Amino acid sequence: MRITGRRAKLRFVTFQTLIDVASLRALLGGAGAAVLDCRFDLMDPASGGRAYLRGHIPGARYADLNRDLSAPVSPTSGRHPLPTPQDFAATLDKLGVGNHTQVVAYDESNGSFAARAWWMLRWVGHKSAAVLDGGLKAWIAQGGALESGTESALAAESRRGSRFVPRVDAAAVLGTEEVELLLRDPKRLLVDARAAARYAGASEPIDAVAGHIAGAVNHPFTQNLRVDGRFLPAGELRHRWEQRLAGREPRNVAGMCGSGVTACANLLAMEEAGITDVVLYLGGWSDWCSYPDNPVATHS
Repeated sequence: MRITGRRAKLRFVTFQTLIDVASLRALLGGAGAAVLDCRFDLMDPASGGRAYLRGHIPGARYADLNRDLSAPVSPTSGRHPLPTPQDFAATLDKLGVGNHTQVVAYDESNGSFAARAWWMLRWVGHKSAAVLDGGLKAWIAQGGALESGTESALAAESRRGSRFVPRVDAAAVLGTEEVELLLRDPKRLLVDARAAARYAGASEPIDAVAGHIAGAVNHPFTQNLRVDGRFLPAGELRHRWEQRLAGREPRNVAGMCGSGVTACANLLAMEEAGITDVVLYLGGWSDWCSYPDNPVATHS
């Protein structure tokens, strides 16, 4: 989704959901843009940083899921809790993101890690953020250049100009007690973005307990994608999500996954389709299953 408007009689365009390779190429090198490399592997957390060093989109800075897009884990926080808004603002400053910066996030894992960065920017009030449609694979396939090596230091002037002031949307996040209340209301819906096998409890490679929250429905985030990893057209996404929501108001819908990462890809797809105001159960399955008394289901 791109938004066009006028500021001081100059035409400007911002990208708020997805951005294509050609549009990103046009932004590169501009003073008002920041590119975030969000590659990550839950089974090999250091691999994203190594991949960044081998080759990344020119000018991109690395945003690590564990270090930059999460806070330290506690016994009941889920695997990827949010940092404080102040800590995240400091991270954004380090990454060269100001309140008016056009941010583009990318990964090579179906957009899920980039979508986490996108959602967190929305959470702190920054809407000029988009995910590169098709990720690094699309960039390379369309002849995009790569550069290797470590991040260059931001100029002092750039750092002073990029101080980020968060405007937090506290209502965008649900906790476990709020999810318990949601599940008692038939007008509300909890959507689990994990793969069908994990949802059904047939496979659980990460968390201590297999299964899903009783009452949640399954919509794997990969169902938003074409075979090449790009998102489906907005009209097709809207059709699929309207079927899943079954007439419910988006404000009555919450997304979840294992730990608040791939659910963000579902929220991004809905936003691209014009379905807004869906909230996130951040702790997800990793939080829910840490409470022994919480009900667990193991069917499809």
